[in-house]
Amino acid sequence: MSSVAVLRLPLAVDLSGFVKLLQRMQVPHRVSEESGEQVLWVPQNISDDVLALYERFPAGDPDQQLDIPLAQTRKRPGFVEQVRYAKATALVLILSLIVGALTMLGDNLNTMRWLTFLDFRIVGEYIHFVPLADSLAAGQWWRLVTPMLIHFGILHLAMNGMWYWELGRRIESRQGSINLVGLTLLFSLVSNYIQYFFSGPTLFGGLSGVLYGLLGHCWIFQLLAPNPAYRLPRGVLVMMLVWLLLCLSGLVSMIGFGEIANAAHVSGLLIGCFTGLLGGLYNRRKLAA
Repeated sequence: MSSVAVLRLPLAVDLSGFVKLLQRMQVPHRVSEESGEQVLWVPQNISDDVLALYERFPAGDPDQQLDIPLAQTRKRPGFVEQVRYAKATALVLILSLIVGALTMLGDNLNTMRWLTFLDFRIVGEYIHFVPLADSLAAGQWWRLVTPMLIHFGILHLAMNGMWYWELGRRIESRQGSINLVGLTLLFSLVSNYIQYFFSGPTLFGGLSGVLYGLLGHCWIFQLLAPNPAYRLPRGVLVMMLVWLLLCLSGLVSMIGFGEIANAAHVSGLLIGCFTGLLGGLYNRRKLAA
């Protein structure tokens, strides 16, 4: 079902109360930022009702009900409709799935070597890595970011994909597809290079470093410029930070999860907190202007 913009308001207007009302009533909606305005999108068939509701209760009122058939208010956006509003998020996940299939989740080394941070050659039972400078001199700059698409096992891919879908959509709905792609590439670049710096020539991959970047971005951004899109459940933040500490302790590797790219996780979180700080301060300044 197509969506339409029912409200275009200055960024200084607080929509959080009204958004909470729509969430409580299970009305499909999304808020985007376009040309210095915040835009509220809802399905076309209930746009008039939502607009009338806002005219009556702009600050939100959880005790009120929207005069729409119950089946419509409880109907959540389907997967296809969600993908329409999260194209960049879906694209990264599709690329990860394609790479997972082509590399056989890390078993096909001949294919995987084109996407790893360091190129390598297999000689007998040994792997000989090509220096990064040689690969960059040959124009293989994609290696700086493509390790994020490599996954080792179905569980690795499924967990990373699930969290990227959850966090990526939040950022894409608030800051747009271009910003999400830019942040994803930045977090991948930083986390990959720091992992290489600390571990040396080795095989590593996955979206984990990017995920911690997205987590840090949402976390700090929300603290400085509160927005419903970035409001993470406290349990999610605590769980991911506890998991990070467990990985750093070495316990996760000891119980059979394999080697963990801890440097990528920590550096991803730190650069994400930094971009969240910059973005949050910028939006806070715009709201105060």
